[in-house]
Amino acid sequence: MLNVGEQLVSSYLQYIRKCDFIQTNLYTVESQGEIDVVGINLKNKQVYICEVAVHLTTGLQYVKDKRPNNIQKLTDKFSKDIEYARKYLSEYHQHFMLWSPIVKDSKGDATYNQIGHLEEIKTNIKKKYGIELEYITNEKFLSCLQEMREFARTESAEIKCPVMRLLQIEEYLKKHTRKTVKSGNPASAAS
Repeated sequence: MLNVGEQLVSSYLQYIRKCDFIQTNLYTVESQGEIDVVGINLKNKQVYICEVAVHLTTGLQYVKDKRPNNIQKLTDKFSKDIEYARKYLSEYHQHFMLWSPIVKDSKGDATYNQIGHLEEIKTNIKKKYGIELEYITNEKFLSCLQEMREFARTESAEIKCPVMRLLQIEEYLKKHTRKTVKSGNPASAAS
């Protein structure tokens, strides 16, 4: 089944970051884990290792024993990702990213402060590996979607990726319906 969050990230890496190869759900045998999305840009020797968490109503909320578990879960996931990349992708400049559209700030209780959790995860990974995680969350996530919309708006050839094709249809529809309404024929815009 298509995971729309992973497809969005894959599309961003392919169309915006110009990755030549994209792999979703890369199973890592030694760690018995999985990396959500990996993108490789051969020309620039860049690799993007991405975890994707699309939790809309709760925000970024992993739980264990009915308690928030973001810090442990994501520290462990990125640790496995980094060890895999160091072993198999060492010739590339590595980018480790977390994509999550909604990350909440409880502004009080640290137990539920997802923004605070991300800072702790970043500190854990920096201390253990010397690596700076990149977070594509909230406004930055929205900005990346806008970059994808802009690409889709300017691309005239049919885009094969379903998510990007949807964005392309929406952007072309906006152009068409604006022209129709501007031309003084609102009836055709409604039909």
